[in-house]
Amino acid sequence: MSTTMGNSMLSGIRVLSFTHFLQGPSASQILADLGADVIKVEPPRGAFERSWTGPGRMINGVSPFFTLANRNVRSLAVDLKNPDALEPLLELVRSSDVLIESFRPGALDRLGLGYDALKEINPRLIYCSLSGYGSDGPYVDRPGQDVLVQAISGLAAATGRADHDPTPVGACVVDQHAAVIGAMGILAALHGRERTGEGTRVESNLLNAALDLQIEPLNYALNGWDDSRSATGVSSSYYKAPYGVFAASDGHLCISLTSLDTLTALFNDDWFAAIGEKNSFEHRDEINERVASYIVQRPLAEWFEVFDEHKIWSAPVQNYQQVIDDPQVNHNNSFDSFEHETAGEIRVLRHPVTYGGERPGIRTPPPELGGHTAEVLAEAGYSPEDIEKLTTSKAFR
Repeated sequence: MSTTMGNSMLSGIRVLSFTHFLQGPSASQILADLGADVIKVEPPRGAFERSWTGPGRMINGVSPFFTLANRNVRSLAVDLKNPDALEPLLELVRSSDVLIESFRPGALDRLGLGYDALKEINPRLIYCSLSGYGSDGPYVDRPGQDVLVQAISGLAAATGRADHDPTPVGACVVDQHAAVIGAMGILAALHGRERTGEGTRVESNLLNAALDLQIEPLNYALNGWDDSRSATGVSSSYYKAPYGVFAASDGHLCISLTSLDTLTALFNDDWFAAIGEKNSFEHRDEINERVASYIVQRPLAEWFEVFDEHKIWSAPVQNYQQVIDDPQVNHNNSFDSFEHETAGEIRVLRHPVTYGGERPGIRTPPPELGGHTAEVLAEAGYSPEDIEKLTTSKAFR
């Protein structure tokens, strides 16, 4: 297991994480990577992500979905509806700095764990709510899920060819961005508390995150520019051609922000010069089609050699295995691994930021369900006898 400067930056900060799925656990893991003591509060059957995985396959019975966002945390298994559970949880709130929750809006209020109730017993508490659309409004009861929010936010409609169906992004980018924004909000609130001595409520939701991802094209649309997709699908709504992905004879490559004069020299074709740079946006589909007709004739290696000569911005389009083997990705030390007692070696992405030249590592693997229940209750002041009573009543596991 690894210790770096980043691993200790939030040392002394305790976080109660009432989260599940991806947005909440990922936000919690960011804080855990930085040294916070994150206590994952799970139902007795375990958090949702313990029993679900995108591919529908487990690693020796262990969900890879659970392992991607629950390292460096402790597990407290509790039945939130059991009346014996409330007082110990309130005791933990008194000694905590942050509470993160990703329940449906209002759910924790009904359990006596809402912000208004908890700020009375711990005025310094940072209470972070993560949701699909916000804590109120016309969509408050709608299911908040990544691809649904991509549809609502315009992200899906902005992607793909003009004559094809809208295309969602091929990863849960909204979930992860909302998690990062939520963690950023918590860190800002903790810093603010150092000046005021008071906690606050922080909210992050998928819809806001999806809009934030589209800050540039949405700003153009807000100010009157057309947002229609291009016919070729390789040029963004708001960029002149060539811009996007093109097929070579043995794969795909990406070209970005290249002048028509450069294309004229590259292909020895005066057609591009005749269009003229000032008209390049209006003729982007024709330009893309003509570029595509050249690119498809030669293999990737030949094109990249020519592109280097002409100083054209370009890159190969890589699949995930190529990304895993990519020299820069590995130079950046982007992956880590840990030994799971059931699943064996598990590889994961590292924390994405470096501190003092190092990226925070894994101090502890994702926990077994309730693996720290007795430990956490003891830290809250409960005796072994009290803990046995709470587990016997099935308030805690």
